[in-house]
Amino acid sequence: MSAYRTTLRRAGTVAALATAGVLAAAGVASAHVTVHPESYAKGATDGVLTFRVPNEEDKASTTKVQVYLPTDHPVLGVLVTPQNGWTAKVTTSKLKTPVKTDDGTITDAVSEITWTGGKIAAGQYEDFNVAFGQLPDDTDQLAFKTLQTYSDGDVVRWIEQTTAGDDEPENPAPVLKLTAKVSEDGDETPAASASTAVTSTKAGTTASSSSSDSTARGLGIAGLIVGVLGLAAGAFAIVRSRTPRS
Repeated sequence: MSAYRTTLRRAGTVAALATAGVLAAAGVASAHVTVHPESYAKGATDGVLTFRVPNEEDKASTTKVQVYLPTDHPVLGVLVTPQNGWTAKVTTSKLKTPVKTDDGTITDAVSEITWTGGKIAAGQYEDFNVAFGQLPDDTDQLAFKTLQTYSDGDVVRWIEQTTAGDDEPENPAPVLKLTAKVSEDGDETPAASASTAVTSTKAGTTASSSSSDSTARGLGIAGLIVGVLGLAAGAFAIVRSRTPRS
């Protein structure tokens, strides 16, 4: 029994260590810099992107965050939300390919946002909100390469991009997926179909009612004819029965 208990105790220890290792790995994997929401429709307008920056160090604080916006598929009309304790510096760059909009041609766009002056302590995170006027509609995703600087001078470069079929890289860049546009009359099509279905149903009901009415009229006329014939036969029988008496 002693050997059996020892075996169980060792198995329990190994299981506990394995669980702790899995949880630790999950904690590290979930501590990446990310962008929220995870997706927007292509060409979406007047929205907000939130960059969530967790602190992964136990003995250092995050003191600087740099987010780089793509210029090959630019995000237009970028505005930064004031952040308590942080100062934001916005850098714009000239676009290689100007973007034509309803308000004119855009030749410059924001290419970098740098936040400094604040502090993200160990075990904490900070959300940095960025408003936009319009997202591009000519790509399926946007990667926002990010640099995270710690108070001890260490810099984590969240710049690696995931390739389809490969495992997630160690320091992935925040990625925003862009989904297909919703057609302007997309909400009207079901309604039109429903209207058509209702109209067809009404037409079918009307035709059915007309058919029923015609049948009822036919049966009524037939009944009247039978009744008249019955009266005539009765009258003929009475007349015939009285003839001999006369």
